[in-house]
Amino acid sequence: MEMKSSIFTATHGVMTTEVGVISGELELRSTCDNDGSLTFAITYVGAEEWYTLPGEGYRLYDPRDHEVVHRILATVLERTS
Repeated sequence: MEMKSSIFTATHGVMTTEVGVISGELELRSTCDNDGSLTFAITYVGAEEWYTLPGEGYRLYDPRDHEVVHRILATVLERTS
């Protein structure tokens, strides 16, 4: 299992499954298992509680693409804010 983390600012917010939209300085965490299964979570920087991003069944054909997918998602979440 490999984990990536990025900090970004979401001015208008990011939707989460548990609490709806959160905004501000956030941290994105993505985890990729050896079979390519991906999970995504987000938190306020410095907070202990993590929230999942909507959706399920995310999977990479090649787990080596995890780094690229993580960077793209962090960039999209920051730009849509």
